Amino acid sequence: MRLEYPDFRLGNVLATSFTGTLSERHGDAVERIPTPHRLIDWLAVNGLAVDSCTTAQLDLARELRESIHAAATAVAIQDALPASAVQVINDCSAQGRAAAILTPEGKRRWRLSSASCVEDALSVIAADAISVIAGERDGKLALCASPTCRAAFFDTSQSRTRKWCDMNTCGNRQKKARFHANQRKNLRSAE
Repeated sequence: MRLEYPDFRLGNVLATSFTGTLSERHGDAVERIPTPHRLIDWLAVNGLAVDSCTTAQLDLARELRESIHAAATAVAIQDALPASAVQVINDCSAQGRAAAILTPEGKRRWRLSSASCVEDALSVIAADAISVIAGERDGKLALCASPTCRAAFFDTSQSRTRKWCDMNTCGNRQKKARFHANQRKNLRSAE
């Protein structure tokens, strides 16, 4: 991976991890796939290795990412799914030719039709988004409680009350802010 870019925020759900390639959407946005090569890196980390990516494929990937985020946000706030987002997700899902294969270790892996077919990788992500958005998995779509983040994430906690997309980033940032605010308040009341 190229070190000059921000780290990827990886999760257990492919579709919501993909939407995390743009973070801090309501603050100082951080684009984690700014170049075609960076998309190649993200796909490789997520078991969807491709050899090449064009600018047009990167644009398609970002369009899919934003469509998944829009649909996941709608589900999380119990709103109607945006028709344009549904269309992009469906189109990406239908255009790929990826196949699930079983490894000797009993794990699922994806075989893409060719080593350079970004569309196959995007179809896997779109199909994952469909299963999450359609409610086929045990969990619930939610939005990060951080006012600058608002990332969609898939909550599989037992109580389904998780507040942060990632405790190590957004949750920790909020806890630190509360701690420092309380310290300032305590200093003022001690004066």
